[in-house]
Amino acid sequence: MFGKKSLTLSAAAVTAAVSSLLATPAAHASARDTAVGHYVALGDSYTAGPGIPNQTDADCGRSDRNYPTLTAAARTVAAFTDVSCAGATTANMTGAQGAAPPQLDALRPETDLVTLGIGGNDINVSGIIGRCVILGRLDPGGSPCKASYTLAGIDQLAGRIAATGDKIDAVLQEIRRRSPGADVLVVGYPVIMPDDGSNCYATVPIAKGDAPWLRDVEKRLNTMLATRAAAGGARFVDTYTGSVGHDLCKPLGVRWMEPMEGVDSVGLHPNASGHQAMSTAVLTAVDAARR
Repeated sequence: MFGKKSLTLSAAAVTAAVSSLLATPAAHASARDTAVGHYVALGDSYTAGPGIPNQTDADCGRSDRNYPTLTAAARTVAAFTDVSCAGATTANMTGAQGAAPPQLDALRPETDLVTLGIGGNDINVSGIIGRCVILGRLDPGGSPCKASYTLAGIDQLAGRIAATGDKIDAVLQEIRRRSPGADVLVVGYPVIMPDDGSNCYATVPIAKGDAPWLRDVEKRLNTMLATRAAAGGARFVDTYTGSVGHDLCKPLGVRWMEPMEGVDSVGLHPNASGHQAMSTAVLTAVDAARR
């Protein structure tokens, strides 16, 4: 999870804007309501799109076909800045990530749309899946990974998710301080494992009992993000529900999430089709707020 681009109005866009003054009131209202002055995309690799061509930032694994870029291209956006970076955590919102500056530095007082996709690296989703794969090879029919994270009756991942929630609160507060008029969208994570609790051991060797548990861990992460978004004056974008049936166990052409040996993106990440679906969910939320 896990792991700047700016667009300015072209002459054609300016001409279109002038022409819209002569359009019908309904058409003019629609253009006005969906227009965005400055859009900033923040997030980790599930936002950046590593492995999806064309890569615009090799260090951050950022693609020009990730959901922020698709979202910006689909609506009237005067300026667009994408600082998402593979491997980012909530700490990288206000602190540097290698050569990449703090992501929140991209915000301006006049920024009016922000998407935030973060939290997976804070709970170390990649490490969790890695452990599950190792243990799954030892006990394919059991739930060894779940057992390893709930020793002595202590749910380690519940603690991680709760602690990450506090960090999300702080990030949302800082976004509001820097861009007080922005519409802030917290973008959730799309389906990874099959929603029905099944597994595909030959593709990703996760034990039978660990597959539904991993699914539920992701759902708990998304629930936390939705709750914190609402409490922080932001809106949550559900990318999970619409992606059910397109998990990593599905064949090429159907799946939106790549297996460990990724073909259309880095393994265990959304592919180009997944990003298109995520963009559709974001656009629905953007348009709902501007009607």
